[in-house]
Amino acid sequence: MLKPEQYTAIEWLIQPKHGGKTLEEIAALCGVSRQTLHAWRRTDEFNTELRAEVKRYTSDRLGGVMDAMLRSAIDNKSAAAAKLILQANAMLTDKVEVETKQTDKTTDVEALRQRLEALKARQSER
Repeated sequence: MLKPEQYTAIEWLIQPKHGGKTLEEIAALCGVSRQTLHAWRRTDEFNTELRAEVKRYTSDRLGGVMDAMLRSAIDNKSAAAAKLILQANAMLTDKVEVETKQTDKTTDVEALRQRLEALKARQSER
C-alpha cells in the first residue's frame, strides 16, 4: 500500500506538465527528496497506481476529447480524425474479414491432373 505522500506525488505527476511543478517542487510538496521521488517511480507498486490514476484522469475528460476530435474532423475535413473517431467507437477496424462459401462439390484432383496432362500434350504438339 502506498503512503499518503506517494498519492500526493501521483496527483501532481498525472497532470499535464506536472501541474506546472518541477520534480523538485513535487518532492518538496510530498516532504521527500528528489531522489526519493525517483526511487518511488522505479517501483512496480507506484507505477501501477500511477497508470491507474492516469486512466481515471483521462477517462473523466474523454468526452471532451472526442467532441474536440469530431469538431476538428468536420471543420478541417480531416479523414484521419474521422477514422480515429470511428476506430475509438469500434465502428472501424483494420482487420480484414474474408467470407468463404462452401459448396457440396468436392474437387476431383485426379480429373484436374488428367486435364493438365491433356493441356501439356496439346502444347507440345505445337
